[in-house]
Amino acid sequence: MKRNIDILLFLLILLAGGRMYALELPVDAHMVVAADGSGEYSSIGEALEACLVLQDTATVIYIKNGIYREKIHIDSFLTHIRLVGESAEKTIISWGDYAKLNNMGTFRTYTMKITGNDVSLENLTVENTAGFDAGQAVALHVEGDRFKAVNCRIIGNQDTLYATGDYSRQYYRDCLIEGTTDFIFGSATAIFDYCTIYSKKNSYITAARTPKEHSYGYVFRYCELTASKDADRVFLGRPWRDFAKVVYLYCQMGDHIVGEGWHNWSKPEREKTAYYAEYKCTGPGSVTSQRVAWSHQLTKEEASTYTNEHIFRSCSSWEVNIPL
Repeated sequence: MKRNIDILLFLLILLAGGRMYALELPVDAHMVVAADGSGEYSSIGEALEACLVLQDTATVIYIKNGIYREKIHIDSFLTHIRLVGESAEKTIISWGDYAKLNNMGTFRTYTMKITGNDVSLENLTVENTAGFDAGQAVALHVEGDRFKAVNCRIIGNQDTLYATGDYSRQYYRDCLIEGTTDFIFGSATAIFDYCTIYSKKNSYITAARTPKEHSYGYVFRYCELTASKDADRVFLGRPWRDFAKVVYLYCQMGDHIVGEGWHNWSKPEREKTAYYAEYKCTGPGSVTSQRVAWSHQLTKEEASTYTNEHIFRSCSSWEVNIPL
């Protein structure tokens, strides 16, 4: 079984129909996965199994365009794994479990689950295809520490992205995240930069359960909040647990965002413990005159603390390396 691809193989010349094509791979790729059999592995699962045996350094797995119908778990035995797709739109990891299927419950429905540390995803789609009315159906479940997703599409309906782990730090950049009810939920400390947050129907975007002792939960910066034509009443969030923390800074909010902005999940006592705030957002959904009284508009000084260093608690061993 090959382990290190020779750099000369990164430009493969294929003859087809009398013409020549160059296939460019990342120069640091260690493994190539191709659904059509043209790579070292035909499934992502096979490549990850090989990592369990062979991994002694950071591993880059390049995934060629195709639909990979796999349920994947990158567990705690695997660290420093980087999955790089050929393109976000055409490299698709797909599965369709949902909570009511054989009574599996929400937390086993994932298409991809990541509990290993220092894992990143780039240029690919993770989707749960269970359907609009299937109920809870997770596409991506992340609870490993120092996770990054760049230029990815995370697609589902209810409970699309389970960004969780009380001590998990997660960073999402230039991603599309779409769903219906509570489609970004969990306990992680997570930053979403320049992401598109797409609501498919009237419901709630976030359902955070931030640990009481944490200063930051979900932080959205420079994101665009959009919606389908069927959605015209969407809340920014509701508290799954008492001390939920969600903040939107410099985001563009469509007119589907309700004037109240936030919901207390019919638990008035959580209005005293949850922390929901905004700063310099724009668009018709950003008007604050009708916001619930228990939400906050940050001051300039307060907003200045929402940096990577502060949010991720000065982690010197991990640099996001994607500046604003």
